Amino acid sequence: MKKSLLALAVLGAFAGVASAQSSVTLFGVVDLNARYVKNDGVARRVSLSQDGINSSRLGFRGTEDLGGGLSARFWLEGGVNADTGTVNAKFFGRRSTVSLVGGFGEVRLGRDYTPTFWNNTIYDAFGTNGLGDSSGVAQLLSNTFVRADNSIGYFLPAGIGGLFGQAMVAAGEGVAAGKYVGGRIGYGAGPFEVAAAFAQQDTATGDKHKTINVGGAFDFGVAKLMGYYDRDTLASVKDNRYSISGVVPMGQGEIHAGYDRSKKEDSALSTSNTISKFAVGYVYNISKRTAVYTTFARLSNGSLSAASIGSAPAPTAGGKSSGAEFGVRHIF
Repeated sequence: MKKSLLALAVLGAFAGVASAQSSVTLFGVVDLNARYVKNDGVARRVSLSQDGINSSRLGFRGTEDLGGGLSARFWLEGGVNADTGTVNAKFFGRRSTVSLVGGFGEVRLGRDYTPTFWNNTIYDAFGTNGLGDSSGVAQLLSNTFVRADNSIGYFLPAGIGGLFGQAMVAAGEGVAAGKYVGGRIGYGAGPFEVAAAFAQQDTATGDKHKTINVGGAFDFGVAKLMGYYDRDTLASVKDNRYSISGVVPMGQGEIHAGYDRSKKEDSALSTSNTISKFAVGYVYNISKRTAVYTTFARLSNGSLSAASIGSAPAPTAGGKSSGAEFGVRHIF
């Protein structure tokens, strides 16, 4: 909701920032659910959890019109553990950026999503959230899978025939595993969209973690089908992962369903392991901002893994992990 300068002054620490903006928005999401998880070899777990269909958060964003089609923007967003009332170690760990926007596009500085993450979350019917999160089967992820610190990004301007894209570099600042480079390019027109991305991150061992992926979606009206393929490589290890999912609208509700699979191979050890998962869920939109939902998922491990859905203790190696959640999400 829009805040006047008088209302923003009450926020104290943010008053100095707000006074220089032509508009400032306070926004957020609260998403909580009751969750049940049963893993092979361990006791079942019942808990109050969060982030079933959206990530709980609190944020501030603002824009100042500089004239001549140029504007300055800031975005400060932090994750909220709504089940306990706490915040994450990085207060604005979800995003903390400042940018200049004009006819040339956008130049953005700070902590932000990486180009390769977009194809994972946009082309996932569960939005990489909750028990249906497609990245839950991944066996090789870099520490910048979702976000990168100390980054400089460039985004193409809108309105260039459906073409979109971005590039990002992140400084290592003396940390061996810090330097990151990546990019994404895509095309969207009408019901169709497709995009490809790549990334390379330095690691402490001197090897480079490389990621390439491609994803897309097509909206048939009666259903939206989406999916992606992702390949991560590090030294002798590679992880090939794919996801296919869909959303079927039904009045005020939606059915979400997806299947995810990864295969990790290590040529040095001559080993191979597969993880697969199926998930189905239903979201009922009570209003534009409030929804109730339920999701069921079942994950199957290969003999060399013990992945779990949710935060329950890991199953025995090669075991299965199953669970369900029932929750409420409100956007403000």
